[in-house]
Amino acid sequence: MVWPAAAQPLSHARGQASLFSKTESCPTTGLLMLGLEPLLAGTVPRAASCNQARHYVAQSSTATPFVSPVYELHFSVRRISQWLILALLAASGCGQKPALVSDLARERQRMVQEQLVPRGIKDGRVLAAMAKVPREEFVPVDSRAATYEDGPLPIGYDQTISQPYIVAFMTEQLRLSPTDRVLEVGTGSGYQAAILAELAGEIYTIEIVAPLAQSAEAALQRLGYKNVHVKLGDGYKGWPENAPFDAIIVTCAPDKVPQLLTDQLKESGRMIIPVGDRFAQQLYLLEKKNGQLKESVTLPVRFVPMTGEATRK
Repeated sequence: MVWPAAAQPLSHARGQASLFSKTESCPTTGLLMLGLEPLLAGTVPRAASCNQARHYVAQSSTATPFVSPVYELHFSVRRISQWLILALLAASGCGQKPALVSDLARERQRMVQEQLVPRGIKDGRVLAAMAKVPREEFVPVDSRAATYEDGPLPIGYDQTISQPYIVAFMTEQLRLSPTDRVLEVGTGSGYQAAILAELAGEIYTIEIVAPLAQSAEAALQRLGYKNVHVKLGDGYKGWPENAPFDAIIVTCAPDKVPQLLTDQLKESGRMIIPVGDRFAQQLYLLEKKNGQLKESVTLPVRFVPMTGEATRK
């Protein structure tokens, strides 16, 4: 999934340039920085800045002293101080450091309060689950600094972990109870399954990409989710041996709702699914009443397309 068209992220209104002054401190180490290049607001210092710091170290060690003994002493002390600061800076590195668990926990709470609540997510159980599940455990290591940003993140194999708001919105629409059995089509990273596992009894999730199914299952087991069952296969066909389901959530977009999935939805059950082509999708909520499907459109969205059998129908 890329962006929900109705909920463009606030955190991506970036691009205003900012400059470190000649005497400003490094945001990572707190040490003195000299002459750093411009950075985009909200980004971390680039590796070139550390190389530049080493360049300053080399320059300061060969500077010409003043003639006056008093000023020579003053300059030498000052020069040595700068050398020590810059040497420490070069040794420690000015690049991004791994986020601390406590920092990520604070970001998770901030995500709930700033991204979910203002957009109308009201179910207390859903908000609690979003505040509890460590999203960073389902994000590639090189993207963890962006774990709680207001948008999707790539997880490899042309797939993404959905924007937190979309995860919360789709989950809330299902109105899950603690005894519900839920089918998820498109395990992906496993994050959505973890959120569902906090709210329902048993989660059956299907992933067509083998490495993603394996990594998602490993993450879910590592976090102790014993009520999530991961299957490698084509989600278009559902999981008939475990049907019917109280709820079905689909996180990839077919061009029409698969009949095989609606057949596995229990009476009074609810399904949420994106439908459409790659560039024009709607998020549909379906409810089965007296064997018939009641259909309503909730949001314009953009998810990755459903593959496998769906492409041959």
